[in-house]
Amino acid sequence: MKYEDFINTKRHSLGEFGFEPNYFPDMAFDFQKFIIEKAVRKGRMAVFADTGLGKTLIQLSIAENIVRHTNKKVLILTPLAVAFQFILEAEKIGIDGVEYSKDGKHTKKIVICNYERLHYFDSNDFVGVILDESSILKNFDGKIKGQITAFVKKIPYRFLSTATPSPNDFIELGTSSEALGYMGYMDMLGKFFKNNQNSSDTKNIGEKFYLKPHAERDFFAWVNQWSIMVKMPSDLGFSNDRYNLPELIVNKHMVKNSSTIDVDGQVQLFNIVAKSFHEIRHEEKSTIKERCERAIELGQGKNSVYWVNRNDESAILKANDKEAVEIIGSQSIDKKEEILLAFANGEIQRLITKAKMTGMGLNWQHCNHSVFFPTWSYEQYYQAIRRFWRFGQKRDVTIDMVISDGQQRVLDAIQQKTKKAIELHKQLTENVNRDFTDNKKQFNKEIILPSFL
Repeated sequence: MKYEDFINTKRHSLGEFGFEPNYFPDMAFDFQKFIIEKAVRKGRMAVFADTGLGKTLIQLSIAENIVRHTNKKVLILTPLAVAFQFILEAEKIGIDGVEYSKDGKHTKKIVICNYERLHYFDSNDFVGVILDESSILKNFDGKIKGQITAFVKKIPYRFLSTATPSPNDFIELGTSSEALGYMGYMDMLGKFFKNNQNSSDTKNIGEKFYLKPHAERDFFAWVNQWSIMVKMPSDLGFSNDRYNLPELIVNKHMVKNSSTIDVDGQVQLFNIVAKSFHEIRHEEKSTIKERCERAIELGQGKNSVYWVNRNDESAILKANDKEAVEIIGSQSIDKKEEILLAFANGEIQRLITKAKMTGMGLNWQHCNHSVFFPTWSYEQYYQAIRRFWRFGQKRDVTIDMVISDGQQRVLDAIQQKTKKAIELHKQLTENVNRDFTDNKKQFNKEIILPSFL
């Protein structure tokens, strides 16, 4: 490699890759139009917007602008069953030329497919790509993730969209920057973060690195240049009218561990709070019967979702709740989609699934209750409950958390991570959007209620 080529690989371009937008849906709110304009002008951008703020409308509008500007095709990648929501939304806002492809064949300008089916497609067919719920990339194995990364890097216009860009730490933003063609993950670490353990070990990297105090302003200014953060329209200087969430009711249900044998096979007189990973897994296994029985009691007679962690939890719930339908990893993609659509259409009373598989992108506002077996993952928990608790939900939402008396540490961890995530997102929103608030474009069209409300 020539020296000049080497230097070019190390440059972090933050230039404008986009163009002047010429399409805004009539029903879009002012803040949505602002986001569309910002993204299209930039050409490569991440839209970090909370659930229910109209990301589907925004992404379709970005795609339509690219099609009108280039007369070439745009690919939108979505989680399972979410493609159908895009098709319906496109019809509502009046965007023609949208199709869902399962096999790589396509005739229209805006093509939608699932992440799992990307291997059927050729990047040379597209000038733009949009990754819906882009944080889902962390859930895929190395092969699928590698396919997505290689595909995206070949596309001129690139966009990401998720409600959880950095659920655990600021450093998670590096993967988004890298996907868009800006600063790479490791380069970001070297520029803005400090290793607090003087170690090159990349395991548990979020625990080893922290944002340099003197680099905070530069870091937020950098993120500002390629993303937009919004939990409420007011984050961008617009009105929050019509964007009020109903009450979220979280109940904790404790069941007793009847087992007298601990993880080491010893008889124990009293049950204690599990501390290690192995102790917690043992606690999960030894209390499956009690937890599932309680979950069924809570879900009986309701339109609800059982969020499980283990296959044996799913099997027990399925065997004892005849109205419930389960989604498991061994099912085909088509079968999973069929079940998810049936639940969304009200054809299934109760659904059994894992947040890791189906906790992103889906809109289940017809349902306002779920039973949750908590995990260590705040992101999975947040994304799962936001399938129901989102802008446009008209009823209070109830989440019933079922744990054993020895699993309290897991619930404590979720609560701590929730508090940290709220603080992180508040800090990001306040700093990253600093320049947006005063410079927003005024749109004077009459506000029309979007279809998702």
